[in-house]
Amino acid sequence: MRLIVLDTETTGLEPAQGHRIVEIGAVEVDNRMVTDNYYHQYLNPDRDSDPEALAVHGLTTEFLSGHPRFEEVARDFVEFIRDGELLIHNAAFDIKFLDAELQRVGLGKVRDYCAKVTDSLMVAREMHPGKRNSLDALCDRYGISNAHRTLHGALLDTRLLAEVWLAMTRGQESLLGDVDAADNQASGNAIQFRSGSDDFDPSRLAVLPAGADEIQAHADYLAALDKAVKGECVWRRYEPQSEAAQS
Repeated sequence: MRLIVLDTETTGLEPAQGHRIVEIGAVEVDNRMVTDNYYHQYLNPDRDSDPEALAVHGLTTEFLSGHPRFEEVARDFVEFIRDGELLIHNAAFDIKFLDAELQRVGLGKVRDYCAKVTDSLMVAREMHPGKRNSLDALCDRYGISNAHRTLHGALLDTRLLAEVWLAMTRGQESLLGDVDAADNQASGNAIQFRSGSDDFDPSRLAVLPAGADEIQAHADYLAALDKAVKGECVWRRYEPQSEAAQS
């Protein structure tokens, strides 16, 4: 399933009070890599932004007046998200605005087009209870630079959230979850097993040693964790000692 990281900027906090979307950004993540496939659109909301919202995104009425209204781009948008899993930080906020815009033009709701909606804020709160879990706080926690983020922007925020999500979920992929029996048969590497059963023989899995670039990336990641915890991260305890240290 395609993973689509999505964000919006709006004129205010409540579509029920007539507030509208002024920007939509979405990027596709495939095989845990951010791709070049993205959707980005500024929108003319036919109204001013509240001062508080304007301070967040900086998109003036004058600037937005030269861009299309939602009804002009709605079908392109729903085609981009069709059948994908949407990943949104504080999804309830963006979904209520997208639903309001879609219903205004007779196109139903977001969930009529996508396969699933995942709220990265809820996931982050479960992983880091009692801590700040804003996008900025998560960038800080996972060592992702957001120095260029002086104002919120939907496309910029989706790219940051994609990097944060990949860091949050690193190591959670199942070793066996994506094995396809037909692919194994075709490649001559047929391994017959049922996950969790006695039929699985781990000695038959190929061992692929890490390359120099992967080892360096791992070292850089641990260094970032050390910096985040202002000391030595817990993973240092599990690093193999060098031969010199063991002798």
